Amino acid sequence: MTLAEIIFILTGTCAVLVFGGKLVCLFMMLVPKLFCPLPESFFTTLGKWAVVTGGSDGIGRAYAEELSKLGMSVIVISRNQEKLDRAARKIELTTGQEIKVIAADFTKDDIYGHIQENIKGLDIGILVNNVGILPSQIPCKLLETSDLEEVRPPTVHTVIMCRIVLPGMQQRFGRGVILNVSSGIAKIPCPIYSLYAASKVFVERFSQGIQAEYKSKGIIIQTVAPFGVSTSMTGHQKPDMVTFTPEEFARSSLKYLKAGDQTYGSVTHTILGGIVQSIPTWVLQSEAFQHHFREYVKERVGLDRR
Repeated sequence: MTLAEIIFILTGTCAVLVFGGKLVCLFMMLVPKLFCPLPESFFTTLGKWAVVTGGSDGIGRAYAEELSKLGMSVIVISRNQEKLDRAARKIELTTGQEIKVIAADFTKDDIYGHIQENIKGLDIGILVNNVGILPSQIPCKLLETSDLEEVRPPTVHTVIMCRIVLPGMQQRFGRGVILNVSSGIAKIPCPIYSLYAASKVFVERFSQGIQAEYKSKGIIIQTVAPFGVSTSMTGHQKPDMVTFTPEEFARSSLKYLKAGDQTYGSVTHTILGGIVQSIPTWVLQSEAFQHHFREYVKERVGLDRR
């Protein structure tokens, strides 16, 4: 057998293994009850309370409501007291579970003592780190971003909130879930969303690291990376096959808590992630792609002024 034949066989074997692995992962996403089943009592056995940051609207509120439906009491943290109270009342009426609210502005640095004091001594089973800031609804280059000096990427708060809840989870060995919300665009170089994408890459790498550190304690730390979800941050894009409502996405993603340290949270977004990652980097970084992507987003959020 010649060297060229050996190289050809090895290359083919590697290709089969890579694509075979992707197919297996996709199949696992299609039947989560078979490959990563969760007992009916899974959520309530983690602890009485779930903490959700950015929980007064959008994905955060959807997680708060879904976890409440699954039998957990929920602490919702966000900066707008009025929206918090309104969300809490609706969730309580819908589910009958206890809801607490904490008003805290994650763009400030002096809020964590207040948060820690309000959750001290509570049996916290789940933390959903959802707070995120999109510097500009319409994608733009760095120097075109307005109020850039005021932008606070969701890196510090993710770290500190994990630091606050992890000690209790570690003491209750095997009872704890931290769900850090990232984004599908963290998987690729993403010009005109550079700051947002880079902050989400940090969330993913940080989550992978601390999952390795605390997996032996029975704690699940997972990054969930959605693509399109119709929220105020994305201009309330019309839901379709690719764009989910917050409620649809939260309900779907919670099925995959035992699917590994990273998930797209749905079959559709898993397929989309595979497609996006197959696009050559030079295409993603081209001026033409940036232009067409910007126009696509403008049209999706209803802000096309042409």
